[in-house]
Amino acid sequence: MDTPVARPTSGFNLPRYLSMQPLFQEMDAAELERLAQGCALQRHARGDMVFRVGEPCDAFHVTVTGQVKLFVISPAGAEKVIEIMGPGQSFAEALMFTGRPYILNAQALADSLVLHISKTAIIEELDSDPKLGRKMIAGLSMRLHQLMNDVESYSLHSGRRRIIGYLLRDHVDEHTSSIIVTLPTNKGVIASRLNLTQEHFSRILHDLSEKGLIVVEGRRIHIADVDALRAYDL
Repeated sequence: MDTPVARPTSGFNLPRYLSMQPLFQEMDAAELERLAQGCALQRHARGDMVFRVGEPCDAFHVTVTGQVKLFVISPAGAEKVIEIMGPGQSFAEALMFTGRPYILNAQALADSLVLHISKTAIIEELDSDPKLGRKMIAGLSMRLHQLMNDVESYSLHSGRRRIIGYLLRDHVDEHTSSIIVTLPTNKGVIASRLNLTQEHFSRILHDLSEKGLIVVEGRRIHIADVDALRAYDL
């Protein structure tokens, strides 16, 4: 199937949006205006491919609204979700600097706005502002740290522990007694992200429900006792 054509959008203040991104928030107005000239904001309908394996990687991307799924396809045709990128999250920064084509696919999981920031524009700003380079290195280091955590989880943790960690990922340092977690997308995509089958994922949610640790209502998961769920299966 051919890649759907991305639909440009207008009326969006690119310099202002760039100024709110951690990478660019210390740039002055002139620098932001210059960087914006190397950006393109595109609207992707649900199911549109943002890019495919093998296509030239001459930009990195920021999800402005919606969700973008990063995934690969095995030789047998099975899909493996690498990450789900929500609003404000960027992707493909490291690959952009290698000069190699994309090694994974990106697809809109919902109607999305995606900001594409060209490699040429970034290189020009790096040449004039070393601070930007340090910020990008810090961001890439955090991404690498998350990747290592994922590898450790897949290798050493049970499926139940992976799911519990995912549900509590935004509440690691909190002492809230109860929370409601809204899954960002369907269970099949999240299961793939956690290196589980959808059936295994559903069985574990059912088991946690039977134990009274969670209550599942569609994509909303009620956790009445965060500490009890965190301690379960340790």
